Amino acid sequence: MARYSEDIEAYDRPKKRGTRPRTKDRPTYEGATEATVVTVDRGRFTIALTEELSDSRQIWAVKARPLGRKGVVVGDRVRVVGDLSGSDGTYGRIVEIQPRKSTLRRTVDDDDPVERVIIANADQLVIVTALADPEPRSGLIDRALVAAYDAGLAPLLCLTKADLKSPDEFLGAYASLGVPWVVTRRGGDLADVREHLVGRTSVLLGHSGVGKSTLVNALVPGTDRETGVVNAVTGRGRHTSTSALMLALPPEWGQDGWIVDTPGIRSFGLAHVNPDDLITAFPDLDEATEECPRGCTHGTDEPECGLDVALEAGEIDADRVNSFRRLLAARSTPDWQL
Repeated sequence: MARYSEDIEAYDRPKKRGTRPRTKDRPTYEGATEATVVTVDRGRFTIALTEELSDSRQIWAVKARPLGRKGVVVGDRVRVVGDLSGSDGTYGRIVEIQPRKSTLRRTVDDDDPVERVIIANADQLVIVTALADPEPRSGLIDRALVAAYDAGLAPLLCLTKADLKSPDEFLGAYASLGVPWVVTRRGGDLADVREHLVGRTSVLLGHSGVGKSTLVNALVPGTDRETGVVNAVTGRGRHTSTSALMLALPPEWGQDGWIVDTPGIRSFGLAHVNPDDLITAFPDLDEATEECPRGCTHGTDEPECGLDVALEAGEIDADRVNSFRRLLAARSTPDWQL
């Protein structure tokens, strides 16, 4: 039997595998391909290659482990490696998320500290609302406008089903905000809508049943987004679209652009919006708030608010102030009123 001897070198046990990288030189992915995320499905991503935006191939990708918990959303510009042929069973790997130029966010409710990014890198928020069947709900429209201004997106009101009701009364409530608008009717011409979409990435947002998916199917033939009907008792639409889908505008339009169809929503929390950030979307009013007391929210119940001082002096338009304060109040409107 072997005897222990101090002359025998101590046995070096293998070290446990650590989590630190073996080298500081991380991959640069110089040969990575640029792409855009067009839909997300349970941790898998469908991407469109930047140089082939109108390509109909469905290319799947997964997120590379080094990205950790960093979220990838529809609209993200990414860099990918791996098999991008679109063949069955093939996947690319998303290795980098490019800086976002804009993020449209919402919270589940007004007390939720967790923000959810709806879409990245959009230019325009198209707020789709039916003039009838279902009746328009100003609560969501006002909140969507707040979110658009906060994200730096250009808002556009798209009023559908004008064959059922005139848009004049509705538009009067938003005239002072100066928000552009388009009106559609079932089976009607969509030339005005197309004019606002070319050259932009536009997000369609609205209640279920207002006609978002119908509009998308008409603008991008062959999309086949499922459409639904409005419940005759509740006056609400049934959810049909279950995930956001980003679509390239048809090549025959002659200009690049994207539209994003989103699931119908019934709540739109704005816990992330700061009143001081909202007022900057109204330059003519923002200047009047420079002398506001510290902590002023610019609401109707604020003492010595600069907006009231400017109103009394006739320096700003009363309708503009009332419209701004209506949007400000929308931040705290209970979700059930949407």
